[in-house]
Amino acid sequence: MKIEILFPELCNLFGDMYNMKYLKMCLPEAEFVNTALDEVPVFTKENVNMIYLGPMTEKTQEKVIERLLPYKSRIEELIEKNVVFLFTGNSIEVLGKYIENEDGSKIEAVGIFDVYSKRDMMHRHNSYLVGKYEEIEIVGFKSQFTMMYGDNSDSYFVEVEKGIGINKESKLEGIQKNNFIGTYLLGPLLILNPLFTKKIIGKMGAEAKVALEEETMSAYEARLKELKKL
Repeated sequence: MKIEILFPELCNLFGDMYNMKYLKMCLPEAEFVNTALDEVPVFTKENVNMIYLGPMTEKTQEKVIERLLPYKSRIEELIEKNVVFLFTGNSIEVLGKYIENEDGSKIEAVGIFDVYSKRDMMHRHNSYLVGKYEEIEIVGFKSQFTMMYGDNSDSYFVEVEKGIGINKESKLEGIQKNNFIGTYLLGPLLILNPLFTKKIIGKMGAEAKVALEEETMSAYEARLKELKKL
């Protein structure tokens, strides 16, 4: 089993690289490959079981778009083949149509999903979320200068119970297509949601078990109960 972590030297905000550190604990026999921004991604030349991209600065987003754009068709191919993708934080924005600045100028993105994002660098949005992914309750946090727009009613990740979706008017969070999941949720998501982590591991074809299950489930249940009260 091979898991590729894209550009970890830059796409590592909010402690979200612990998603992969935890996954390594869950899958100790798997091969984890770190691909730097100046390297050709492994997924372009061989098969991988999962591709991960974490949150980044706005300046880095532009570099990542430039890096991934030549591989648009390959990414689309892998999504159609049900390869597992997990994009957290603002990383999902690089696969939309464009990112709009406050002055109205636009940064053309990779263009795989029919959504776009708008920046508001003077106002950071922070919130928590409780919602449903299939039969699993999801918890997480958001901290972002951008909101996403477009119709994700047929392709959302989480139906929101508390919190916001891709923007303040939406109750549908993230993007899902086949085994691709892109979400603004931070946490790190996999540590906060062991049941979801089991689901991701199962989608990769491995035995659906997680490390430190008793401890992570206890923390998850306590956090879920606490957030539902707020």
